[in-house]
Amino acid sequence: MAQYTRANAWNHGGTFANTDLLWYAKGVGVLQTRKLSDPSSWWFLAAIHGEYVADKKFPGWKFLPAPPPVPVTPLATAKVWSLYKDQCQHQSWFFPPWHRGYLLALEAHVRAAVVQLGGPATWALPYWDYLGPANQNTIPPAFTQKKLPDGSPNPLYVVARYGPDGDSNIYIPTAAIVKQHPHDPDFAPGPVTDHCLSNDLFTGDDASTKPPGFGGPVTGFHHGGQTSGNLENNPHNLVHVYVGGSSPDQQTYGLMSDPGLAALDPIFYVHHANIDRMWAVWNKKHPNPTDPKWLNGPTAGGNRKFVMPMPDGSSWTYTPKQMADLGQLNYTYDNLPDPPAPAPVLAERLIKLGAATAAAKVKEGGTVVTDQNTELVGATEKALSLSRTGAAAAVRLDPGVRRKVVQSLTQAAESAAPDRVYLELENVRGTFDASVLSVYINLPDNAKPADHPELFAGSIALFGLSRASLQDDQHAGDGLSFVLDISKVVDTLHLSKSLDVDSLSVKLVPNREIPDHAQITVGRISIYRKG
Repeated sequence: MAQYTRANAWNHGGTFANTDLLWYAKGVGVLQTRKLSDPSSWWFLAAIHGEYVADKKFPGWKFLPAPPPVPVTPLATAKVWSLYKDQCQHQSWFFPPWHRGYLLALEAHVRAAVVQLGGPATWALPYWDYLGPANQNTIPPAFTQKKLPDGSPNPLYVVARYGPDGDSNIYIPTAAIVKQHPHDPDFAPGPVTDHCLSNDLFTGDDASTKPPGFGGPVTGFHHGGQTSGNLENNPHNLVHVYVGGSSPDQQTYGLMSDPGLAALDPIFYVHHANIDRMWAVWNKKHPNPTDPKWLNGPTAGGNRKFVMPMPDGSSWTYTPKQMADLGQLNYTYDNLPDPPAPAPVLAERLIKLGAATAAAKVKEGGTVVTDQNTELVGATEKALSLSRTGAAAAVRLDPGVRRKVVQSLTQAAESAAPDRVYLELENVRGTFDASVLSVYINLPDNAKPADHPELFAGSIALFGLSRASLQDDQHAGDGLSFVLDISKVVDTLHLSKSLDVDSLSVKLVPNREIPDHAQITVGRISIYRKG
């Protein structure tokens, strides 16, 4: 039996009647009394994920509103600081295992403080199941109270947590909530989902898994930039941006909106406990990579190591192989349901395209021949700049390749599967992380996005945009890239005779107005077929 069980933060109504949350608050309070230079302080542990300690303007830590009051001095020695800081693995197949180790280390420090205060030695981080029933999509009330039950300041309370509407009302826009919550119809709050749990590949793609896979693309040590894995893209990134949000005047954004600030907010770790739980759920049916490059991590070959300071003053170095099985770490969750079956995407598409016999074969476990050839269908010719209300661009199509797509959709049958069609937003750069963009294909002029769900391709969050746009020792300045599966939209266009065109219109619709200073650009929008 596991020694530590992570339980739902919404137990006992998400209030301080939930002793997991009460002890979390008290433990965080102890860590916040320690100096930045102390590897067991709240501030040092946050800097392990990412930091802007020395930046001379926002998002520099000295420019953040309190509470909490964030220190920028004193620093640890150069040797200690360089060993630990700026480690988070994003847009990488190391995203799940690195963050699991990070949670274990943070949890150990908080638990030591809890025990010091007379609390339980079995205390474990709660998780926020924002995709759970009832009102669990809203932040647990313990994080919104300014005081603890004893009247002392609440260390879980954060000022720079603005929410999806910029009004400090923190909720997660799931599909159901988007329908219920009033918003400006010219904008589009993309829904947070658990669709990634239907993936069947950790890395790669197939009919049930869009690239780059559930866990992310193959990389070495990777502190962000380029393409997120499907778990990271949604729900992880979207939850970060929706919780952090931006200030009412949109001059600054919340802590959770930027990897260099996010771990300063106590809700970060409760969010990541849920992301880790989703990985554990997915693992009930699907394996992790067996490639030694994943199992052994970047500790092989001279890359930076995954290393954490521990409460006893030691340094703990770990690999993904050590993180692969939650049970072997003496941990579990109070709720680990079976993941959904792989999405019946191919069967649904075959039915829609009129290939009912082939669809029945697929449903019975049969296969339909599919190739893995990848070919560019079309791309924009110049960078696209986003205005306050987003942007639109025409993606010119290669006539010959477009005809191949149409032919595959027309002839879909037992002998051949229809092409899978993907849209990629390449080299997205900018200085404002707190935006979610929803992507629509051929949205009619002056149409309200919500009126055309059949043209909705997906949503992306710009979490990590600023850092990925910088050229430094860890980033090439290439920004972020995103892949969306637009096969169902293309099917719809084909059936409505709207695919025999020279170009497709791609519209990027933000969840809120984008501030003028954001300077968000998309290097290229491309569409390619796989079949």
